[in-house]
Amino acid sequence: MNAVATLKQAFAEHQAVIAALEPLLPSIADVAQAMRACLAKGGKILLFGNGGSAADSQHIAAEIVGRYKKERRGLPAIALTTDTSILTSVGNDYGFDFIFSRQVEALCLPIDLVIGFSTSGNSRNVVLGIEKAREIGAVTVAMTGGSGGKLASLCDHVLTMPTSDTPRIQEAHILIGHSLCDLVEAD
Repeated sequence: MNAVATLKQAFAEHQAVIAALEPLLPSIADVAQAMRACLAKGGKILLFGNGGSAADSQHIAAEIVGRYKKERRGLPAIALTTDTSILTSVGNDYGFDFIFSRQVEALCLPIDLVIGFSTSGNSRNVVLGIEKAREIGAVTVAMTGGSGGKLASLCDHVLTMPTSDTPRIQEAHILIGHSLCDLVEAD
């Protein structure tokens, strides 16, 4: 195996996905505006996903609560993947499919904004969490890849990465998440 050749291939794939994100810029700006409107009304941002998408939701929630680049007050955001007691009790009592919808039911208000991360757009627990958020009347955002899956038809805003390759989708999710933080902090 030629490690340098493998790395060059991965970097080339990453660069191709980044270049293909340009058509999403207006949609990313719309999501940032929806986030700013939510926060201005006193709402909070709820984020969730599985595996690497759980890590992405936690990372972006931390940037929103802490700070991204500017000193500012903490902003209300929570990754629904961080409380293992809730995840395991809901998973045990209701089933893994309901770990996010149950938390959305308990925590989400109509003034909130909910972001579901799923590289396929079809993760059942993410879909059910988004459906519950829609029932409540919150603004919904999908961060997906490929075709966008089931989430593409459910959400108010859909940010579908222009690839079906999971690592490239997740890299783009973090880039977009950071871009949203830039815009949320903009004066």
